[in-house]
Amino acid sequence: MPDSLSEQLQSDMQCEGLLECFHGLKPLDRECFRALVESDEPLTIDAVAEEVDRERSTAYRSVQRLLQTGFITKEQINYDQGGYYHVYSPTDPEKITNEMQRMLNDWYAKMGQLIQEFEEKYDRSETESAAASS
Repeated sequence: MPDSLSEQLQSDMQCEGLLECFHGLKPLDRECFRALVESDEPLTIDAVAEEVDRERSTAYRSVQRLLQTGFITKEQINYDQGGYYHVYSPTDPEKITNEMQRMLNDWYAKMGQLIQEFEEKYDRSETESAAASS
């Protein structure tokens, strides 16, 4: 992933790169997300691990990161004789995109504020007039 904003704008970023850009997710997280999206039904951790060809514990950590970002949901399935297991499925894409749009708007507002502060701090005419009046 490019370091600077100008490098990011020049790179050949794909939509899945938003997972990394917005939430700092790793390539494996993207693979797990894709496995869940492409599945016709919710998946267990074991099934996700098998789909991405990784150990169960590695897939579990990735799924936990996806849960924290809200990209996937977890549902508890109860056995009739007692006990339970969890299955995971992707969150509605519209909900994810709305959240990313909100984050982008917040980021844009923050960057605008910082640019304004930069201009005020380094504006030569204000600095010179303050020095002249001293």
